[in-house]
Formats: sequence, structure tokens, C-alpha cells
Amino acid sequence: MLKIQIKEGENIDRALKRYKRKVKNVKLVQEIRSRKEYVKPSVKKRELIKKAQHKAEYIRAHSDDI
Repeated sequence: MLKIQIKEGENIDRALKRYKRKVKNVKLVQEIRSRKEYVKPSVKKRELIKKAQHKAEYIRAHSDDI
């Protein structure tokens, strides 16, 4: 469980923003959503390969800009 210590005189909106950033960095919401339903290992592997291909294609397309 994430805890945020509110500092003396700190605005509640600022503390809420820090909490949201921590949740995003820990990837807590993504994990909860992924656990809603079972995904076969072969499907996970297929998605990883697809993601890697997309990333490689993006890098190849934008390597001329450097």
C-alpha cells in the first residue's frame, strides 16, 4: 500500500498529485487490470514480440532524424 506523508503547509492537491505519480510509477493500476482475466503465456509472448517489432520499426524510421 502506498502512503503519502503530507508535509507541513502542503496543499492537498499537491499531495494528491504526488500520490497519483507514485501509483503510475509502481504500475499498480496496470497490474490490477491485467489480473482481471487470465492471459495464456503464448498470447503474452505474441504481444511482446509484436511490441518489440513496433519499437524496432519506430527506431528504424526515426534513426535518420539523428
